[in-house]
Amino acid sequence: MAAPLKDSFGADVPALVAAPFAAVDNDFDVDGFERYCLDGYLELELTPRARLISDGLAAFLPADRGRALDLLVASLAHGRDPATFEGMDGFRYLPHVFFVADHGLDHFERAMTAQYELTKRFTAEFSIRAYLVHHRDATLRRLREWTDDPDVHVRRLVSEGTRPRLPWAPRLKEFQADPGPVLDLLERLRDDSEEYVRRSVANNLNDISKDHPDVVIEVARRWWSDGDHDRRRLVRHGLRTLIKRGDPGALDVLGYAASTPVTIDRVDISPASVPIGGRVTIELSLTNPSTEEAGALVDLRIHFVKANGSTSPKVFKGRELRLLPGESGVVRKSVSVAQHSTRTHHAGTHMVEAMVSGAVQPVGSFELTD
Repeated sequence: MAAPLKDSFGADVPALVAAPFAAVDNDFDVDGFERYCLDGYLELELTPRARLISDGLAAFLPADRGRALDLLVASLAHGRDPATFEGMDGFRYLPHVFFVADHGLDHFERAMTAQYELTKRFTAEFSIRAYLVHHRDATLRRLREWTDDPDVHVRRLVSEGTRPRLPWAPRLKEFQADPGPVLDLLERLRDDSEEYVRRSVANNLNDISKDHPDVVIEVARRWWSDGDHDRRRLVRHGLRTLIKRGDPGALDVLGYAASTPVTIDRVDISPASVPIGGRVTIELSLTNPSTEEAGALVDLRIHFVKANGSTSPKVFKGRELRLLPGESGVVRKSVSVAQHSTRTHHAGTHMVEAMVSGAVQPVGSFELTD
């Protein structure tokens, strides 16, 4: 079993945070700061540990928060070169991000400078959200400028920080209601030279699709129509939630109609009975019986048994097929039924369905045993 994430954010972090501040502020009380941060530190998970360190910064940096932000930015030059970071090293700046979000709102320009520098070392996607809420128009103008920034991490902040449903962060309810300002920024980044940024654009588009599917389908159709390989890959990833739902509009964007002639002619689910902790393999053979080339997007949906005996469906990505007349293709998926932190398995009959261009077809089942 993997070590808890908090172990990578250990008791040495407060000292690592303190040293750069001491280098730029002779009045910074390193010992007092470390004592403050380590009080109860080991009992906390990762995010509360970072919050505690952020509270320590608030207690030991100047009460003049503008001055505190200046010191924060100056301290960054005394940290490690981000190019040498490995694993969780960048997370030492999570307390800085929390500090900017909580204590910088009255000092917009200094706070934006801090986030500009922090995102090059870690990310400011969490702190920028406070500014989108409290300084909406000014922050959107700055983000628009940053879409042309030479630093890839700054450009990615534009798309990642404006995600309406960013995981582990408060939702941006105003942009959930009206995603127009976010889409304006995504338009400027859709053909970014870096996959790192384009992937973030796709994730933002996917977020928006959960509240405004028709809007996203319209955008996706327009982007797809004259898009190159990279842009179409972005669109496909941005539509993934709608595709899993079998949304006809999303499937149509990719060129897959529910009326496809492609049919399933063989199913193999093995083993038929599998113990919890094992794997089950689902294999479908599909054929195009028509006289013209036909396509199909094939996903698999398993109805997992819950503790109370009811079931919960989960869609697994299959593949896209383009079949000539009379041609066959295979879709194969191996699924783990080990216990996961995100999915607990229970014994019982698990129904399996195929989603062929959104059309749902039962294809069999397997028995999961204790």
